[in-house]
Amino acid sequence: MRMYDLIRKKRDGETLSKREIEYIVRGFTDGLIPDYQMAALAMAIYFRGMDSRETADLTMAMAASGEMVDLSSIEGVKVDKHSTGGVGDTTTLVLAPLVAAAGVPVAKMSGRGLGHTGGTIDKLESIPGFSVELTEEQFVQNVNTMKLALIGQTGEIAPADKKLYALRDVTATVDTIPLIASSIMSKKLAAGADAIVLDVKTGEGAFMKTQEGSFSLAKAMVDIGTQLGRKTIAVVSDMNQPLGYAIGNALEVKEAIDTLQGRGPGDLEELCLELGSHMLVLAGRVPDQDAAKDLLRELIASGAGLEALKRFVQAQGGDPSVIDQPERLPQAKRFEPFLAGEDGYVSYIHAEVVGTCAMMLGAGRERKDSVIDLAVGIVLKKKVGDPVKKGEPLAILHVNDESRLDETLALLRGSFEIHPSPVPKPPLIYGIVTSEKIDRYY
Repeated sequence: MRMYDLIRKKRDGETLSKREIEYIVRGFTDGLIPDYQMAALAMAIYFRGMDSRETADLTMAMAASGEMVDLSSIEGVKVDKHSTGGVGDTTTLVLAPLVAAAGVPVAKMSGRGLGHTGGTIDKLESIPGFSVELTEEQFVQNVNTMKLALIGQTGEIAPADKKLYALRDVTATVDTIPLIASSIMSKKLAAGADAIVLDVKTGEGAFMKTQEGSFSLAKAMVDIGTQLGRKTIAVVSDMNQPLGYAIGNALEVKEAIDTLQGRGPGDLEELCLELGSHMLVLAGRVPDQDAAKDLLRELIASGAGLEALKRFVQAQGGDPSVIDQPERLPQAKRFEPFLAGEDGYVSYIHAEVVGTCAMMLGAGRERKDSVIDLAVGIVLKKKVGDPVKKGEPLAILHVNDESRLDETLALLRGSFEIHPSPVPKPPLIYGIVTSEKIDRYY
């Protein structure tokens, strides 16, 4: 078997066999196949695509290139949730304790962020003392005793994907659905979940900008999970404006606490109920989505979800008193209002630009070695469809380093559009993708 022949085969639109794909992934991971040949194959895939069987085989080969986490010693059906990423995407901080409070085990592996804000780990580390440094025994014990634990992804999880992504990033082959889907799902499979709920964002602040692209990606990932024996479902949700109001690490932790107290943003709560209900149904905890949403609402109203968050934080070295006193989270030194220049209704918020502004304040990483300021970020005061008066705050900037404040404010001015007439609120959920069908709501 020669890599040259396999590149030509894919270039000519033929399908690669499982054995050929395993040869490619193994050879590339081990350094036997050079970058230039793998780049040529990635470009051939970009133009010729892969069918669902090829994509599933590629996913499994990349998952098997490193450590495959064994969660068999954890009781019950382990359900994982993955978001394709957006601005103000706080769902894991709400969902994980809420689903755990419902009795469904959440054994979560998360990463750090590169972009608008930190990842889930960065956000949780704004809680004093919180650590993801658990032994495997502690991780399993915590999930078995309180249904929830979170650790960081290691370099041993799907190393082939990490190496291939770095190559795709510099060869203009990132945005092709078979490679995107296999990249995401290889890490999910290696992490050991029995079932997977995917939150596929769509819109300006998302990786996939169009509904067509988002539904295609959702379908590809659901097909992969199904073919590889995992119950998988995808929710396509809006990212044309930030989710919730908070963009920034400690700010998002506070918003998650508010949501578990029943006073969070309506869109964040609605999306968490949608995703959480699918998690409970896939785990067999309840018979249908309506029953699942009723249970999740009860867990918010009773405070059980908030108590699960406290237990989780304490078990991982964090200060649980922060949950009752979120003012003990890192605080910025300066609060700078961003004011509306005219009367009207917010007609559009450029989510990606707002996310960039939060990163410029220090809430995210521009480079892998950037240091995050956990206290800073942006809190929106208005969302699309809301009325606004001239001089009224559209957002509050939480600032420590003022060196880029003027630049940030100038960029933010172009991110809000105001219309003189009332504007309808946009939909939050565009549809659901299962192995059997695609339900599009809009």
